[in-house]
Amino acid sequence: MSRRARLAGLVLWPLAVTMLVAIAAAAPAAPATAEPAPTSAAPAATAPTVDEIVARYVAARGGLKKIRSVQTLRETGRVTAGPNREALVTRELKRPNRTRFQFTLQGVTSVFVSDGQRGSRMSPFVGDLEPTPLPDEVVMEAAEQADIEGPLVDWKAKGHQVELVGRGVVDGREAYKLKLTLKSGALRYEYLDVKSFDRVRTESTRQVRGRPVQIEATFGDYKKTGGLRFPRLIEIEAAGRPQRLRVMVDTVEVNPPLSDALFEMPAPAVP
Repeated sequence: MSRRARLAGLVLWPLAVTMLVAIAAAAPAAPATAEPAPTSAAPAATAPTVDEIVARYVAARGGLKKIRSVQTLRETGRVTAGPNREALVTRELKRPNRTRFQFTLQGVTSVFVSDGQRGSRMSPFVGDLEPTPLPDEVVMEAAEQADIEGPLVDWKAKGHQVELVGRGVVDGREAYKLKLTLKSGALRYEYLDVKSFDRVRTESTRQVRGRPVQIEATFGDYKKTGGLRFPRLIEIEAAGRPQRLRVMVDTVEVNPPLSDALFEMPAPAVP
């Protein structure tokens, strides 16, 4: 396998699962086979409720009104997996559940699209020179990732469950640790900074080639765009893998014009 193909695999795998900000070959998040190491619980007398924590998180992002006003979103940036291994990435989202992820490495571009019901990919790195349908489980994953608001916003109405399990430390910062069970049954842990209420880390367990793999995404360098805070730095690690992906988000566009056709893969060329 060429060096370029190896980098493509590194980038496409964690990004599509974690961001859509993508993973082409990923299955949906699976229930964790074992919970992360125990976290110290906050004193009962001072511990806020889940509703209070989520309300502070929503306010820190920019407020519910602004969050709900986002109909489309485009993020562009760069992802690196080591020296001289950098790719350009673009993620575009549109309500409801539409997502498009584009990845370019050394002039070769891969595209993944989903409208929430169907999805396709065209990735020369894995031999897909024509649009190839995505498995149903990957489409379901894409639909979850396409939630512009994020799962904590209106979590009860969306059918999710959230539980405060204690506190943890992320890069020296104390954070509330929330256990989030999505309506689909997928499990993840969200860490919210106790002072800023920024989301600083997400932990999940996913099936990769039939085996559970723990994924950890750490968020930082928050900046405002359109009155909302977005992370401009994302670092992604997988248990048992030496590589760390570093995603630098260069631009964020709130409510750019995105046609529905953008989320549909062109039909294969007729011979």
